Amino acid sequence: MAMKFNHAQKVATAHAITDLLAADGVDTREDLHAWLDHQANRAALRTVKGVGPKSIDYIGNLVGRSHVAVDVHLRAFAVDAGVPDLPYDQLRAVYEEAAALLGHDKGGLEHAVWRHKSKAT
Repeated sequence: MAMKFNHAQKVATAHAITDLLAADGVDTREDLHAWLDHQANRAALRTVKGVGPKSIDYIGNLVGRSHVAVDVHLRAFAVDAGVPDLPYDQLRAVYEEAAALLGHDKGGLEHAVWRHKSKAT
């Protein structure tokens, strides 16, 4: 079993994403990686109920892109570090800049922070 969802809306979202990708001829991981290069495609994903910027960044990570998918753990870490509550795009930019300043991969930093905070809860 690839995915186990207990919520009907999550299943509907997964089906809607699949339908969108199939309609655009996205068949492989490489296809999806390239498809996400286009802002119009990312915008099309946002039209799917339940898909926001975090979902798109997370999907990008799954296909080999290096994104920061800001979730509750990354928000909590930022608050602990004294970073004010920021909109998604701004907080993602803070993490990306921190990764660049530290010489780390964006996705690697995101994963390290996520692991640290998820173990703390």
